[in-house]
Amino acid sequence: MAFVFSLLGLDEFYRMTMPERRFERIPAALAGACLPLVLQHGDFRAGMLLLVTLVLASAILLLFRLREMPRMAADIALLWAGYLYVPFLLSHLVLVRALPHGVAWIFILFFVVMCGDSAAFYVGSAIGKHRLYPEVSPKKSIEGALGGLVGSIGGALLARYLFYPELAAGYAVMAALLLGTLGQIGDLFESMIKRSCGVKDSGTIFPGHGGVLDRLDSMLFAAPALYYFACFVSKGCLL
Repeated sequence: MAFVFSLLGLDEFYRMTMPERRFERIPAALAGACLPLVLQHGDFRAGMLLLVTLVLASAILLLFRLREMPRMAADIALLWAGYLYVPFLLSHLVLVRALPHGVAWIFILFFVVMCGDSAAFYVGSAIGKHRLYPEVSPKKSIEGALGGLVGSIGGALLARYLFYPELAAGYAVMAALLLGTLGQIGDLFESMIKRSCGVKDSGTIFPGHGGVLDRLDSMLFAAPALYYFACFVSKGCLL
């Protein structure tokens, strides 16, 4: 699943940011999406090797695929940024899966993000008056963001009760605040990219809900934090 979502998300990212690079887009997305597969056994050296290979190969590819010279530096930066933004961040879910209680941690992340998104929407729609960051996302409100954090806490406690009762409630609340905050920042970050590219949605794969990146934006920023937080809680896991 991480491979598939990385592939689709990378393709959407390149479609938005580099629409004229059709020839490079597909192989770049395919190669970058392999990162979760390489990391599934926790082999960080293999992951680093793949990243280095991607950087060098894409640099060589663009070197011999010249377009408008003033655009070349931006194209290189966007190609590399896509690798870090989508598969690198998303690969942390694969690393979480390999931890003790890894599946439970992933459910906690899902509950935190989904409950937070739902609470933010309903609270913002009901009482949202103060804009959070209108230059990036005109509809989001401070009230909705705070309601989202409350929803994230509720989601984390529910997931703890259902999937990980051994986890201390205090840790669940800490995870909710950390992941919920980063999830909202990830949402704003993707909105900034879309506004910069002049598009409403990253794709159309989910009718009425946009693309893969529109569904993953919160997860992408929260997944690395989840991995290191779970390492901290499990005590003794190598960071």
